[in-house]
This record gives sequence, structure tokens and C-alpha cells, in this order.
Amino acid sequence: MNLISRRGFLTASAIALPFGAIAGPLPPEFRRQEVFDRRRGLAQAELARRVPAPATNGDEERYPDRRASFSKTMPHDELGEVDPDAYRTWLDILANGDSAAFEHVPRAPGAVERLNNPQAAYSIDLLGTDAAALSLRPPPPFAGRTMAAEMAELYWLALLRDVPFRDFATHPLAQAAVADLRAMGFENLDLASLFRGETAGERSGPLISQFLWRDIPYGLQTVEQRFRVPSRRQEFLTTFPDWLACQRGAKARAALYFDPSHRYISSYRELVEYVHRDFSFQPFMDAALIMLSMGGNRGDAVLSPTNPYRGSSSQFGDITLGNKNILTLLAEAALLGQKASYYHKWQVHRRARPEVIGGHIDVHLSSRKSYDLDPSILTYEGLARSKSQTGSWLLPQAYPEGSPTHPAYPAAHAVNAGACATVLKAFFDERYVIPDPVEAAPDGGRLDSWHGADLTLGGEIDKLAANIALGRDAAGVHFRSDSIQGLKLGEDVALALLAETSLTYSEQFDGFVLNRFDGTRMRITKGTVRSS
Repeated sequence: MNLISRRGFLTASAIALPFGAIAGPLPPEFRRQEVFDRRRGLAQAELARRVPAPATNGDEERYPDRRASFSKTMPHDELGEVDPDAYRTWLDILANGDSAAFEHVPRAPGAVERLNNPQAAYSIDLLGTDAAALSLRPPPPFAGRTMAAEMAELYWLALLRDVPFRDFATHPLAQAAVADLRAMGFENLDLASLFRGETAGERSGPLISQFLWRDIPYGLQTVEQRFRVPSRRQEFLTTFPDWLACQRGAKARAALYFDPSHRYISSYRELVEYVHRDFSFQPFMDAALIMLSMGGNRGDAVLSPTNPYRGSSSQFGDITLGNKNILTLLAEAALLGQKASYYHKWQVHRRARPEVIGGHIDVHLSSRKSYDLDPSILTYEGLARSKSQTGSWLLPQAYPEGSPTHPAYPAAHAVNAGACATVLKAFFDERYVIPDPVEAAPDGGRLDSWHGADLTLGGEIDKLAANIALGRDAAGVHFRSDSIQGLKLGEDVALALLAETSLTYSEQFDGFVLNRFDGTRMRITKGTVRSS
């Protein structure tokens, strides 16, 4: 079973496992043998795969000052560069993996913030594919044009955080962003696609997924998705002393303040706070609960056409191929996604966060040190507009504490989102048209009816994944490549999980059928994933 290659991941070249679905009951001794054989077959298929060594972009080795490497909470000089001896000590700790040594990570004097779970990078799992066997392309290098373009997008996202999504089509700031970003290399960008992801679903209908607006059936109550959210026009880490203290692990000096009234997600201000507070599989659990409530009198009209219980008059799925199965797999997919993300973050790439690159831009343009930044980032309009608003060239952050205390690449929110979205598409009918679609009013005070093109479950699941992933970009804590590549890595995580899950059913089952983010139709059955 070939679980590694990016585009050919679990394709028709997969090694076939020597067993099929269980058909009915087995005597206990045969059942134990069957379980053993399946586990052994999976292990042998995993062992037989050819796994290439992970590749980096070379920035960590290229720059002795570690300008492109994550070093938050460690000692930094007055330019915000990590102490080189401290960073070498940190690399030794990571390479050795001695749990006790992590208590002696070099820390800046007065550091309060702690590193986020670097030892998770060593964790293994007995479900799905090990994180080290999942390929991930290197992130764009520090000095490249792609990095410059990604930073340009982040400055524009900060400038547009408080502009309602429904105003993007006519707002002069959005129009300026499109013109500027097209010049930076975002080809075919227009107002309708500004800041959106890459799938067809993400580019159809309102920018926000229906699953972040509709009421959530939750046990005995219904949860309205109108929240108490931060007041607008709040930006953080826009002075160099605050920025430098943050890199050194100081406690944030500022705090968010919130509006007394609740509102729906209607601008990036609300979305970035949603992805500030959510837990890993929360939005996808909510989406599953919403979808299950759409299924008509019997609740199965939204299920995948391959689900054996869809249309049954005598039974329904619950523990297998039903509600409990779906919700449990979402949590498992998110955990596996988190492990995959942290392996690549801490053990392979250690990419600096956008706030660090913003610090280097500020140092460079104030003539304190010259960096090999792509020249395009220094002269584009978004940076100049940001400087006029904040007084510095630093990237304005939506969170007082700036980024989390773990590296940027790939984004954990994105890997979780890619994994959970893939599970949802496996269990639900992607072609199902969502009834009575809505969109938030510009002020977020109400939901209005959406009267545009039909919105489908598959499209809105992809859009939800993009909202959760790219919402972190809008906060200033991730680059676009962190999120887009993270979504793809999460998809690979979930495909492997679903392949193993397909071996656990007794039902006559034609497998999970779903569309990948790139549009490829896949079928998952008897432990393999193939183009359908």
C-alpha cells in the first residue's frame, strides 16, 4: 500500500492487502487471527514503501544569523536575531531527543512564554501513516520572490481586516490590494478571488462557509454562531520594543478588548478570533452536526451514496458508518494531523513566523542591517500603506501575543482542516445542495438569504477548510504556503486513516468516494485508495 507520493498518494499502484471485508460473525479464535492478519498486512505494506528523505529549503544552513528560522522565547540581540550559540544548543537538543534536555532549552532572560510541545515531533501513532512518511514540499526560501509575494498578501490582509466581506467587490482598498498583488505575482487575481483558496468550492458563493454561519444542533440546545468578538481597529506588535519583547518570550503587554454585542463572522476581524479560540476539530464537528440535521425525515439523504444504510427501511448506521463513526474519526484525524504538522515543524523545516520577517523588513528599511530580501517587497503599496497607519514596517498582528510558540510550516490549523474536511467528504454526499443558504450582513448583526448559485456540501466543506487555514494567515501568524501545503498534508493524513478504517467494516460497502482538493475523484476500499 503506497502511502507516500504527493499526487500518486495511495493510487492504483498500491500494494493490495491480502484480505477483504469481514462477512458476518467469526468464531473468537478466527476473529483474533483475522485481526492479527490485518494488522500484520498493514505493517508489512507500510514497511515495503519507499520513503524519500524530507527536503528543506536550505535557509537554516544558509544563514548563520538564522534569519529565517523559528527561535521565539530564546535570547535575541537588539536587532531581533537569535543568539547563535543558543540556537546551536537548541538544534542539539532536537537532534538528541532526550526528554530531560528539553527542560534546559536556552531561554531569554525574563521569558515567560513556553515552547509548544516540541516533543510531539517524536510521537508515533498506530493508525494511519507515520508523519515522517508523508511528503511535504519545502517552503519558499527567505530571499525568493514567492516569500515576498506571501508577505505582501499578509500586509494587505492586515489592512483589510475590518472591511466587511460583502464590501470587497466595491471597496477601494480591496481594489488596490488586487492591483498590488497582481504585480507581485498573484496571476489571475480579481476581487472575487481575493484572499481565497484554490478549490472550486472556495471560489463559489460567499467567502465564508455556511458551516460557520448556520445554527448548530447540539444535544438539547441549538448553538447560534453569533459570537462576542474583538472590537475593530486593534493591531499589535507594531512598535519595535513590543515586537522584540515578544520574540524574547515576554508576556504580551496589551490585551484584546471586545464589543458588548455579538455578531456573525462578517469580516476577517471575526474570523481571526474564531481561529484564535477554536479547538482542533471543533468547526468540522459542528459542520457534521449541521449536515446530519439536513438529511430529511430519516436523516440519511445527506450521506454518501455508497453508504449501505442510506435508504434502508430496517436499520441505520451508528457505530459503523453513522454518527458515532463520523464524529470519532474527525477527532482522530485532527490528532493525526497535529502530529504530522509538528513533526515537520520541529524536526524538518523550523520556518520562522511572518512576524519575524516583518521585523527583518523593518530593520532593513530603517538601515540597521541589510538583508537579502527580494526587492519587490520593499517598494510595494501595501507595505507603504501599513507604515503610514502604524508608524513602522512591522507586520501588524491580530493577536496581542503574536504567533504561537512553534514554527510556521506547515500550519497545524491547516493540516487539521485538510484531514477533517477529507473525513467529512468521505461520509457525506458532496453533491447535496444546501437548502436555504445564508450570508452575514456587513455589520454581522444578522443573516440574510443567499440568492446566488447553488452551494453544495462538498464545496462548502472545502471552503470551511480554507476558512480555518487561511484565517490564520489573516491573523498574521502564517504564510499562504503554510496553509495551502498544510491542507494537502492533512488530506494525505486522512486518506491513510480512511484506508485503514475501510478494513474494519462487516457491511457490504462500496467504499468511501470523495473529491480531493485538486478535484481528483478517489475511492477508498479494502485498505487502498485509487482514482475512481
